[in-house]
Amino acid sequence: MFNSVNKNAQRQKRHRRMRFAIKGTPQRPRLNVFRSNKQIYAQIIDDVNQITLAQANSREIEDINGSNIEGAKKVGDLVAKRAIEKNVKLVVFDRGGYLYHGRVKALADAAREAGLEF
Repeated sequence: MFNSVNKNAQRQKRHRRMRFAIKGTPQRPRLNVFRSNKQIYAQIIDDVNQITLAQANSREIEDINGSNIEGAKKVGDLVAKRAIEKNVKLVVFDRGGYLYHGRVKALADAAREAGLEF
């Protein structure tokens, strides 16, 4: 009846389409973002070697709510600090099929402020 039967399936379709252009290399890995209704997750991924170099999520940080912008900022800051510890400064941003708005934008801005370049 409705065209938007499954929003997550539509998002995954957009993400697959984006991934043809976005690849994580050892020199410039991919910063991937996943957000649920309650949490937000970020990973720095080297697609060539198929390894995760750094990760952070709102579940591991005390006293924050991952479903708001402040929580996303803290996750972006944390993932950037962990990436810089592993000598990763250049990344390519993968918004995961989400709009670059709200929590996704807040995470990206916080990662940039913490030292990541993309």
